[in-house]
Amino acid sequence: MNPSSQPRKQQIPVIVLAGFLGSGKTTLLNHLLRNRAGNRIGVIVNDFGAIEIDAMTVSGQVGSTVSLGNGCLCCAVDASELDTFLETLTGPAARLDVIVIEASGLAEPQELVRMLLASDNPHIVYGGLVEVVDAAEFDATRERHPEIDRHLAVADLVVLNKTDRVGSEERARVRDAVAAAGALGGGAPAVIGATYGRVDPELLFDPALRPDGEEKTRQLTFEDLLLAERGEEEGGAGHAHHLHAAYDSVSFASDVPMNPRRLMEFLDSRPQGLYRIKGFVDFGMGDRTNRYVLHAVGRFLRFDPQPWKRAEPRRTQLVLIGSGIAPQTLHKELADCRENTAPGPDTAQDAAHERSMWGVLRYVQRPGDDA
Repeated sequence: MNPSSQPRKQQIPVIVLAGFLGSGKTTLLNHLLRNRAGNRIGVIVNDFGAIEIDAMTVSGQVGSTVSLGNGCLCCAVDASELDTFLETLTGPAARLDVIVIEASGLAEPQELVRMLLASDNPHIVYGGLVEVVDAAEFDATRERHPEIDRHLAVADLVVLNKTDRVGSEERARVRDAVAAAGALGGGAPAVIGATYGRVDPELLFDPALRPDGEEKTRQLTFEDLLLAERGEEEGGAGHAHHLHAAYDSVSFASDVPMNPRRLMEFLDSRPQGLYRIKGFVDFGMGDRTNRYVLHAVGRFLRFDPQPWKRAEPRRTQLVLIGSGIAPQTLHKELADCRENTAPGPDTAQDAAHERSMWGVLRYVQRPGDDA
């Protein structure tokens, strides 16, 4: 079995950021640009007013694209230009790691999600719909914009912002209301609390991995100065630790291959609050040739088979990220997905092994498939 063609370039996650006026999504967006975990972020907005460009170094502007001094790019577009700018931002010249679409003024969040999932751009992968909600004004927002329930029903992650403005009982009530609205979509988005739009960037995307020396030799950026100043004010790693405390992460590793059917049962019944799963899976006799890169965000699931490298250890490594999850329970459930015994070197693949992979292969994108 060899469902993979030539190995593809790493796909760029595209995150949709939504929220009604006053929710704090612009604050969250600017927070990500200043705390980007080494990533080069492309931002697509309806107008430049959403980005605090004056507070950053602008290294150049060509048409409706502004280059920021930290390697990030910002594009002001309308909905009809979205595909064109995604093509530009995913080109090799842009050298971006993540793209964030600020939904205001472009299109309804669910329409943007549909556009991304139907896109034939091979360089992008859906990175989730993040809905920002004002905890202190949720009831008033719901009265003015009843469509917020529709937004929550398709969200993968809800950031309950401005939690410092409500008491613990009110915070719990709003959180329950948000979760209940989200569950109407057939799933259950993860819900995390925040103040001033501050969320840990690693909740949304992975830290960038740069070639040796590339980040070390770059010029000092505004982001570096801001982080250094904040570190002095907060006494070291206090800020990052506080943001990380808003969610849980579970690391799982196994030298015993995973049973495809058991793992798919686990993935099909992901618990409420589990937002992202990343890593790679060894399916043993299911496919001796490939390891399967796993990318799950909210309800979205994708496997990408990639050939094992020569002498690479055959093992599964996964990281699960969410809020309100039970780490020990998830770890045990994953351990129960392992094969009972590891295959021997002379074990032959048979039809039963191939059939066990059918559930996995439904989530493998092939050339010409919609995303």
